Amino acid sequence: MRNFKTYISFILLTFFLSCEENIADLGVLVSPTNLQVAVDIEAGQTGNVTITPTADDVLSFHVYFGDDENAAPTLVTPGDNVTHRYTRSGQYTVLIRVVAFGAGGTSTTSVIEADLDVRLFIDAQTLALLAGTGSKSWIWDQNTAGHFGVGPPDGRTPDFFSATPNGINPCAYDDVLTFSFDAQDNYSYELNTNGETFMNWAVVQSLFPDANPQQFVDECRDIVTDNLLPTSTSFLVLTDSETDVQTITLGGSFMSYYSDIRDWEILELSENKLSVRGLQNNGELAWYFSFIPEGFTGGGGVPNFDNLVWSDEFDTDGAPNTANWNYDTGTGPFSDGWGNGESQFYTDRADNVVISNGTLKIIAKAEPFGGQQYTSARITSKDKYEFTYGRVEVRAKLPTAGGTWPAIWMLGAGFDDTNWPAIGEIDIMEHTGNDLNKILGTVHNNAGSGGSANGGETTVTDASEFHVYSIVWYEDAIIWYVDGTPFYTYEPANKNGDNYPYTGDFYFLLNVAMGGSLGGTIDPAFVEDTMEIDYIRVYQ
Repeated sequence: MRNFKTYISFILLTFFLSCEENIADLGVLVSPTNLQVAVDIEAGQTGNVTITPTADDVLSFHVYFGDDENAAPTLVTPGDNVTHRYTRSGQYTVLIRVVAFGAGGTSTTSVIEADLDVRLFIDAQTLALLAGTGSKSWIWDQNTAGHFGVGPPDGRTPDFFSATPNGINPCAYDDVLTFSFDAQDNYSYELNTNGETFMNWAVVQSLFPDANPQQFVDECRDIVTDNLLPTSTSFLVLTDSETDVQTITLGGSFMSYYSDIRDWEILELSENKLSVRGLQNNGELAWYFSFIPEGFTGGGGVPNFDNLVWSDEFDTDGAPNTANWNYDTGTGPFSDGWGNGESQFYTDRADNVVISNGTLKIIAKAEPFGGQQYTSARITSKDKYEFTYGRVEVRAKLPTAGGTWPAIWMLGAGFDDTNWPAIGEIDIMEHTGNDLNKILGTVHNNAGSGGSANGGETTVTDASEFHVYSIVWYEDAIIWYVDGTPFYTYEPANKNGDNYPYTGDFYFLLNVAMGGSLGGTIDPAFVEDTMEIDYIRVYQ
């Protein structure tokens, strides 16, 4: 069918002006006239519709395909045209709205009813890989390097930026992309953002006029609440007859990270991998995304650690749960304060360690006790909870007084007084009041310990406020994060027993030390300070 009807309306903006000067400032208001819209519905049930608008006294055209008044228009300059592919099979009528804009904000609108007869097919093998037996959901391959990247349009690799594992904003990683089809060859696509989604800084202001995005700093935004972008649409996979290159075409939505790209070249499509490449800004940038099926363990068998297996939420007032925690007390097995020259005496008193108002509080105090001038606490999960591999998250706010040395860390389950550092140590978070707001992530082993240990650092705006300190611990690498942003990866090339004793069970330690080799000089005016922990969670 190639039938269409046209309806034209003219809109003239009326201004109530109080003086002739204002009239002069506005200039001449000229409404576009003689708006004509040529419609070419391609034969062969392809779904391709080409719109060629013309008008007198026109500056530009906006073309809206479909019935959605909120859908983003396609800009067409005078003398040009635009082609849109409808990807819903069947015989149906669509409305295409063309708005011609003239000087002074005037506009003329034409609405076309186009009768379509569409029958589109995706070959069975491609469809089964992409959409399973009727529906298949994909998530970011976040544990694999290069799952997100950008490069020059004339290249085939993300030379400008290639993400490390879990290397972009976490708001992207809970997006779910679902491809579905039915027996009538209707192909549907659904994006579930689960709240905010990640988007390119250059397109933020077009959707959020009051925004002031920082150049090259992409943002998390909610596009669902106000229906700013469609999340449900149709899709099609087109194959170039000459090159055999396949392209996923989305009818208005996007693939998780919004960069205003509708057509995605398929670089790899298998049962457990979807990699695509798309061009943004009229071909100025090439973007590269990789996805895996929801629930799959990831590229190369790298796990997605999203199953909560153990936690302490610290929501029962009183002493720490004895099913989870032990107390280390005293000054340690060495004569110099736990081997680090520390100045505190660790106790199991509620004065130093207590749960109240939903947080665990480890309190360091200036007071004579056990031959020391300071008290504090250190608790461990040794023999009560030990594990191998996973994602650890600890939400905590830290003491900041001079001389405090809070730590959230782990030791190999076989630890005794003589086999450190060979047994291995993972410091999830260390901080000192004498180096305020600098967060350390470190490993200790026979290849490097103490002052020669391997580690990285980052800064937070205010360590005395809550932040989430975390690691992702793989069989062959450990990655450190603060508030979801990675800052250090330990991945030695030669993973022998000396430099990678991280393939067995470890347990947790939580403490606040005073002074010592890292804590440094204690403020003479120090009275007390506290580390608060909201929760500690392990995902596998």
